[in-house]
Amino acid sequence: MRREYLVTMTTRVPDGTPSHDVDGMRAREAANTRRLAEQGRVARLWRPPLGPGEWRTLGLFTAAGPGDLERTLAAMPLRVWRTDEVTALGPHPNDPGPGEVPLAADGGEYLVTFVLGVPDTASAAARDEAFAREAVRARELAAEGHLARLWTLPGRGRNLGLFQAAGAARIAEMLRSLPLADWLTMETVPLTRHPSDPASAAP
Repeated sequence: MRREYLVTMTTRVPDGTPSHDVDGMRAREAANTRRLAEQGRVARLWRPPLGPGEWRTLGLFTAAGPGDLERTLAAMPLRVWRTDEVTALGPHPNDPGPGEVPLAADGGEYLVTFVLGVPDTASAAARDEAFAREAVRARELAAEGHLARLWTLPGRGRNLGLFQAAGAARIAEMLRSLPLADWLTMETVPLTRHPSDPASAAP
């Protein structure tokens, strides 16, 4: 069974590297990414907000396990200039599933990290009712094309969502609409689709 991983890839080009060498490396990386996408090993690529001189990519990869993922990452041409931070993603009961929500043609994408903190004063009945309403709202957001994926993260009460929304105000409105919103600490990262993103390149 293949698992999913979010990989933060940070590239640092050595000082003095000729621009034609950088261009050649990028071309080889793009060609390799296309092969990995055809093999089902890389599903998505994004760029998070970047500061001056930063070169970072977020990737959604699939692999049979950590060793299999490392073999994929080690074979990528840019690995010689790059460090990778891997986060294992687990299944979430409210996840719409890969490919179930169409990629929005003009909407922005956002990764949202959720940390759940249920108050000690909340009764078991209140918790169950809130979680049930959250599942209903997740299905609604998926049906509307807004919630694309949902995973669990390592650590208690931590989850990660991939959302589609037309701007920061709209994603903020959606997150406020979650029944568990008052119990959640949320961090939102706006994404830009990478030129080699397999989903964006798909017909």
